[in-house]
Amino acid sequence: MTSLICTALYIYLFVIFARILLSWFPLDPNGIGAAIAGFLYVLTDPILVPLRKLIPGVRLGRVMLDLSPIIAIIGIQILLSIIC
Repeated sequence: MTSLICTALYIYLFVIFARILLSWFPLDPNGIGAAIAGFLYVLTDPILVPLRKLIPGVRLGRVMLDLSPIIAIIGIQILLSIIC
């Protein structure tokens, strides 16, 4: 049972990293990249949206840095170290 949970957590980490990477590139709204990004958003929003409400972004000049993926990754890493 723990190996299943560990595998799911590792896959979720991969999904969060994929979302972060896709957010750096402009995507054609009608392309396959937008469809993949939409799927990743559906998977990650249940965790990231509540974190985003709790932890505001950090302004770096004209850019706002979203800390919610970083906090989610740290939380998953803590869970992995406890469970696995």
